[in-house]
Amino acid sequence: MGIFIFRFFIVALITAAGYFFPPFQLDRYIGAGIGFVLSVLIVYLETRIRKSQFKIIWSSTVGTLAGVLLGWALGSIYQTIADDNPTTTFIRIFFLLIMPYIGFLVGTRKFEWLEPLHLLRFFKEKSVSSDYKILDTSAIIDGRIADICDTAFIGGSLVISQFILKELQLIADSPDGVKRQRGRRGLEVLDHLQKSSQVSSLISDVDFPEIKDVDSKLIELAKHMDGKIITNDFNLNKIAQLQGIPVLNINELANALKPVVLPGETIRVFILKEGKEKDQGVAYLDDGTMVVVDNSRRMIGQNIDITVTSVLQTTVGKMIFGRYNEESR
Repeated sequence: MGIFIFRFFIVALITAAGYFFPPFQLDRYIGAGIGFVLSVLIVYLETRIRKSQFKIIWSSTVGTLAGVLLGWALGSIYQTIADDNPTTTFIRIFFLLIMPYIGFLVGTRKFEWLEPLHLLRFFKEKSVSSDYKILDTSAIIDGRIADICDTAFIGGSLVISQFILKELQLIADSPDGVKRQRGRRGLEVLDHLQKSSQVSSLISDVDFPEIKDVDSKLIELAKHMDGKIITNDFNLNKIAQLQGIPVLNINELANALKPVVLPGETIRVFILKEGKEKDQGVAYLDDGTMVVVDNSRRMIGQNIDITVTSVLQTTVGKMIFGRYNEESR
């Protein structure tokens, strides 16, 4: 209800300004009509901006103050180049009302626009061709990023931040043997990437001391460098996408590249163990996809040709069901 009262107040003020100070020496009622149309356009703009959900008090204050200063400056400039008449007064009132209104809406609905790092983008030189891919700890430890880069499928520059290096070092120095091995593997992957001729890599010293969480630091770094995040972390993937950060997920890439198997096709598999049902064997494809094969329990430990009967898509991946025919031996 409050926003509707605010909108009505703005429309009424601009319409009244058009009536009492008609622009271009028009009739009072025409001036009021012009003021009404302009105010409706501004309200429409406000409804578009309101689609965002950011509501920060300090940012709305900054936006309002900036709007007041900008409105006063625009009105003063117009007054110096135009005669002092009702039209000039109307234009000044229009600027003094509309600019703070827009500043307030931008501050409350587009909080990220007023972040210091975002504002600095307008004052720094940036190469049009820069294409930064910022590596997450999970993607480095996973190791497949090195193989992907060796195939030259990833362009641009890989960015390794100092806080990610520190996290890897802590993992590599962990008293837990498993974590220590994972950390050392991550450092070996970084060494491989830096020596690779297929991709360029750089170390970023940009840090955000006021932010403690590494994932939040990565998101801020991606905003600062206008880059993309490479990760396997599901939660980081979702949070970054909600904030408009492009994400390259290696797991999603691997799932997209899994070979398509259709019912009726014949594939060769190695029966690894027995299945849950009678006379059933279990095999795995090279990408880890489970294959359940009927009539194959006695073939454990052998490579056999099977006929695919169905493919089931589950939340964890695909499952393939097949049948072994002795006649095919």
